[in-house]
Amino acid sequence: MSSRARLVTTLFLLAAASALCAAQTYTIKDLGTLPGGKSSGAQAINARAQVTGYSASSNLATSVFRYSNGALQNLGTLGGTTALGTAINSSGQIAGYSTDASSTYRAFVTIGDTMTDIGDLGGNSAVAYGINDSGVVVGAAYLANGEIHPFAYRKGHMVDLGTLGSTQPQWWNAAASINKSGVIVGTSYDAEGNFFGFRWANGKMQKMGTLGGLWSQAAAINDHGQITGLAYTKTGLGHGFISNGAKLIDLGTFSGPTSTVWGIALNNAGVVVGQSTFKDTYHAFVYTGGKIKDLNNLIPSGTGWTLTSAEGINDAGQIAGQGKLNGQQHAFLLTPQ
Repeated sequence: MSSRARLVTTLFLLAAASALCAAQTYTIKDLGTLPGGKSSGAQAINARAQVTGYSASSNLATSVFRYSNGALQNLGTLGGTTALGTAINSSGQIAGYSTDASSTYRAFVTIGDTMTDIGDLGGNSAVAYGINDSGVVVGAAYLANGEIHPFAYRKGHMVDLGTLGSTQPQWWNAAASINKSGVIVGTSYDAEGNFFGFRWANGKMQKMGTLGGLWSQAAAINDHGQITGLAYTKTGLGHGFISNGAKLIDLGTFSGPTSTVWGIALNNAGVVVGQSTFKDTYHAFVYTGGKIKDLNNLIPSGTGWTLTSAEGINDAGQIAGQGKLNGQQHAFLLTPQ
């Protein structure tokens, strides 16, 4: 092939790739509610497009659901009236939290279709936020002295991960996500009362930085060690970020210069999804190729949907979250076209 022909071919491929990137849109599926439900929300998605979250009845009681093969399955609660599935691994195992019969919040993991209380750190309450494919669960739990610490739960045993120095009962002392290598991220307060994202590995908790401001929070980690969350800028605004564990890269904004952006989840390609808020409006977003985009502009028009938050994304690029469908909150599943 001549150099001119190679140049033409290269330019054609670049143009085609650019067009595909610009044209990326999604189909949208309403996941509905459980029987008798009035609203729902999705919190996580796995590689098989199974989704978990909650379905709420008219009296605001919520139950955990697993969406699989086009149907919602009711997994119930731990005996109380409030339950939420927060994470799901590749085998469909779900972690989350639920109130029990005494209205106390308890962390759970599913064994088959049964929710199992995984205990606490000596106190009376715990919540779970993440699970990896090995079934290791992470979250936050009370100690007997009233402090709240991040934990990791493995094979029937809950381990205290410690804090960045805090001794206060703050629910933001929590582990949020764990990858296949067992690296954990979350948020913790230090002894001065400031909170930061953390990365925990090999028994050590490492404080993450900010985007020039005072605080940060880590929400998710992928299998390559990339992390997303929220960090504050010099002007005091909260912006989403992506990081390799060292430098934080600002995701930017799309809905206004004073908007707040939360990075909530990311896949192994480093595509981030989350929520942007501006003047009491809430929009779901996707960040890919160095650009942040409003997901409401990437679905067909006239659907009746306003997508308010994207909570999970798998490696196929499918996104789960929640939005308003003709004014009623429902869980959704987006699939790239």
